[in-house]
Amino acid sequence: MSTKANSNAFKRFTSFCVSIMQKYLPDPYIFCALLTFIVFIGTMVFTKQTPMAIIGHWTKGFWSLLAFSMQMALVLVTGHTMASSKVFKNLLSNMASKLSTPRQAIVVVTIVSTVACILNWGFGLVIGAIFAKEIAKKVKGVDYRLLIASAYTGFLVWHGGLSGSIPLQIASDNPAALAKQTAGAITANIPTSQTLFSPMNIFIICGLLIMLPLLNRAMYPSDDEVVTVDPKLLAEFEEEPINREHMTPAEKIENSKVVSIILGIMGWAYIIQYFITKGFNLNLNLVNFIFLFTGIILHGTPRKFIDAFGEATKGASGILLQFPFYAGIMGIMTGTNADGVSLAILMSNFFVNISTPTTFPIFSFWSAGLVNFFVPSGGGQWAVQAPIVMPAGLKIGVSAAKSAMAIAWGDAWTNMIQPFWALPALGIAGLGAKDIMGYCLIVLICSGFVISAGFLLF
Repeated sequence: MSTKANSNAFKRFTSFCVSIMQKYLPDPYIFCALLTFIVFIGTMVFTKQTPMAIIGHWTKGFWSLLAFSMQMALVLVTGHTMASSKVFKNLLSNMASKLSTPRQAIVVVTIVSTVACILNWGFGLVIGAIFAKEIAKKVKGVDYRLLIASAYTGFLVWHGGLSGSIPLQIASDNPAALAKQTAGAITANIPTSQTLFSPMNIFIICGLLIMLPLLNRAMYPSDDEVVTVDPKLLAEFEEEPINREHMTPAEKIENSKVVSIILGIMGWAYIIQYFITKGFNLNLNLVNFIFLFTGIILHGTPRKFIDAFGEATKGASGILLQFPFYAGIMGIMTGTNADGVSLAILMSNFFVNISTPTTFPIFSFWSAGLVNFFVPSGGGQWAVQAPIVMPAGLKIGVSAAKSAMAIAWGDAWTNMIQPFWALPALGIAGLGAKDIMGYCLIVLICSGFVISAGFLLF
């Protein structure tokens, strides 16, 4: 009876969180605007800067993520285009058809997404959402909101995985660059054996890999609360039948496989050479390159690829609209007053000043989670917090590797309720942030205990 009562209480709490998010979480664009206002006012109050000075920081930062915005738009579009090819759709369809129950579907999509994000976050972010959408076609009665949320929760592990930007950066940068980034706290490269492959990080990754599927399954709503997918969201782009009899020379070229084959060979020649010379060291540009040229090959003809690519771009509007505003928020957060103080510095210093050697990693993790709301970029967060957290950790007796991983995990942690990173998955799924954030809030709370335990125990 006690177990059943606990289960019912948990489901009620989950339903409450989902209901609250559905009612009160606005569109991600409005969420972004509200964050802008909060940071604007906070900077005026705590750093004593004038409104025009803050607007100067805002506009200076506004276009600083243009290259990254294009990368993220291409992650969505090229990934979606590749997945819309017949070969890929058949592969995902066969995988999805082996699932028989809604709860089984939730567990499998969580595992697939999490493992994929451990390998590479860009790959996992797209593949998880695409696989979830295919599952919705095969598994009748599955709650579509929780299915997409489960696919997104795998992204939680990205900064502790093989493509984590902070641990890879401190492993590969030259000592002079590291010393400059961290105010002299790091004067030598830190190998991944002390970060990604440390007992602490392995404990956290394994703990989340076990917890996430079980937690997502436990959140499955009762039968009367299940929200199944609107069939319109699952409608796929249909290729037009080709009539070659009356084609113009230009149309014959557009529908010839020769162009796609040559381009595909050129692209994959580079990809293979990259793996041979540099190993499995994926970055965002290479992921997009793989998606792009694989899609070109799988669609067969240029015309099919062009049509599929055009269809895929419809989901990229949120990225193109909102990322400049987040760049502006980052500009305000990091903009300093005459004394060299910014709102981001004040936030970080608060947690540093109340820390002991035992609590420092956890407080740094929490502070990084808070800063991530306003600076939702791993590289941006490192630039903001490393000059504060790294020297403080060194002074208090905490290893540089552990301090760096505290920033990294904080950056990953609050992505669960930060719509910034959910936009590609939501674009593929055809949902809004409010549809999944209630479930993601539960994941945020529970994963916070697992990650904090990792920093305490090791």
